[in-house]
Amino acid sequence: MNTAAYLRRIGLPELAGAPAGAENLRVLHAAHIEKVPYEALEIWLGRATTVDPVESAERVIRGRGGYCYHLNGAFSELIRALGYDVTRHVGGVQTRGREPGITANHLVLTVRGLPSEDNPGGEWLADLGLGDGLHEPLPLVEGTYRQGPFRYGLRPSEVAPGGWRFDHDPSGSFLGMDFDPAPADMSAFAEMHRHLTTSPESGFVRTATIQRRDAYGVDVLRGLVLSRVGGGARSVTLDDQRDYYAALADVFLLPLADVSARERDELWRKLCAAHEAWLAGDTS
Repeated sequence: MNTAAYLRRIGLPELAGAPAGAENLRVLHAAHIEKVPYEALEIWLGRATTVDPVESAERVIRGRGGYCYHLNGAFSELIRALGYDVTRHVGGVQTRGREPGITANHLVLTVRGLPSEDNPGGEWLADLGLGDGLHEPLPLVEGTYRQGPFRYGLRPSEVAPGGWRFDHDPSGSFLGMDFDPAPADMSAFAEMHRHLTTSPESGFVRTATIQRRDAYGVDVLRGLVLSRVGGGARSVTLDDQRDYYAALADVFLLPLADVSARERDELWRKLCAAHEAWLAGDTS
């Protein structure tokens, strides 16, 4: 992995060789969240991906994003190269209507050895793969935390002995997330990755969703509906192909330089068909 190129991608070339510390972790996390979108458009483009962190990092460097396996996998490679003590964990995101569990539908990171005034123990939850979740890392200490318009909670997990539970804000897109305390190999996510990228039951397959978090809220593009949660809340339907790709570039910093004109036309056709099907179901 080209660490210098990765740091340039997130606008922090000056952190090459900088000491590993709590403040620099915060800066890296926030910059990554703001510059690298949560997206699974490769599914809609018919492009296979893996959970290999180096492959994910290379895709991020080329200007794309990903979802939790890609974003947290890539970020773990970056910060490990910068000298941080980072561990991967198997997690489970709990959506509405589901029970909590360690389902491997989420990859979680913890970082150790970074004491600070508000976190003397020095262990942190780092998670760039929750879409409308964290903007900055959280101290791995039980409590309630506010970041922008969202209030989060951390507490011991009731389904993973020795693990942790992240409770999302009531306005968030999911209820919460639990993770196991044991270190995990990326092979633990391979089967769920296959399901999430190919199954008709997968939310990624049903809806092309892109999110980009900033300090004040999150921009969300679900199908053709662009909305803002937090400061400047709004919602609009992008019914023109040029507007859709302009929003990708301008709002989500996703110019899709690696996508041909033919692929863009085909993607737009699929998005419009899915939108019409959603409207038909919504009004029936």
